Amino acid sequence: MNIQTSIPAPARLAPAGTLPLPSSVAPPRIVWPYALGVAGYHLVAMLAFVPWFFSWTGVVLAIAGLYVFGMLGINLCYHRLLTHRGLVCPKWLEHSFAVLGICCVQDTPARWVAVHRRHHQHADEQPDPHSPLVSLFWGHMGWILVENDDLRRLGIYERYAKDILRDKFYAKMERHGWWMWVIVIQWGVFFAGGCLAAGLSGDGAMAAVQFGASVLVWGVFLRTVVVWHITWSVNSIAHRWGYRNYETDEGSRNNIVVGLISSGEGWHNNHHADPRSARHGHRWWELDVTWLTIRLLMMLGLAKNVATPSPHLTSAAACRQLSTHDYEVSPDR
Repeated sequence: MNIQTSIPAPARLAPAGTLPLPSSVAPPRIVWPYALGVAGYHLVAMLAFVPWFFSWTGVVLAIAGLYVFGMLGINLCYHRLLTHRGLVCPKWLEHSFAVLGICCVQDTPARWVAVHRRHHQHADEQPDPHSPLVSLFWGHMGWILVENDDLRRLGIYERYAKDILRDKFYAKMERHGWWMWVIVIQWGVFFAGGCLAAGLSGDGAMAAVQFGASVLVWGVFLRTVVVWHITWSVNSIAHRWGYRNYETDEGSRNNIVVGLISSGEGWHNNHHADPRSARHGHRWWELDVTWLTIRLLMMLGLAKNVATPSPHLTSAAACRQLSTHDYEVSPDR
């Protein structure tokens, strides 16, 4: 696809504070389970700076986890596959990827999809759940910590995620907190796996506990917190700073730093211009590791019906403002 080769001048950036909070948030009420969970994960992740909790195995698991859990679970599955239906995978593989996404503690697949579809429909307008035009902190993580009546599960599911909940697997994840059990089991697997590996290598009981704790802190808690901030940076930074390939009717930007650390999610202006496309990096140098992974799945016969950037983006219309708020929020597929 022949993508335009010059970077357009950035559109005027609206200052933070120009957008009021969503009307469904006033007055702000803290959601204590979310707030305590976010705080608790950050506190446990800080143990990575305590020497007793360090191991090189933990470091390797944390780095590998950014790809395995963050890229496969959130970028590929939650975002490009489930939310935008940019590709189709066998159900066993889709559900496996979804479990990896659940382990990132970014809520259930259905709610993640519903919130993100609402974001596309109202990007940088007052009903947007997390526009940084309210404030950078709000767009990054503040919106998670307060009650938003428009995001109550039953209401938002009916409008934005009916297609997801028709799958019995995702419906079961919603019932009785099953998705929380996935997270708890993850803790046990990492800790017990570390202890077992140390024990089999001949270490004593205390050394095995220390190694298991290092694997848990680095491989789960620190990795999760890093994945959180990478995902949240797409919502905040990539709607504030960067360049624009397309003149969309909201503030999305392609941010080079976020694009690289997020495995391609930070090419956010490209994404808003063509949400269904499974390829977010449109220029040859816009590295999109998630797209490269999808290409590998295609070669293996594990991905089909893969959406690529629409030809209309290279037409003369692409030089004018693109309307994005009429995005089909709940594909019936």
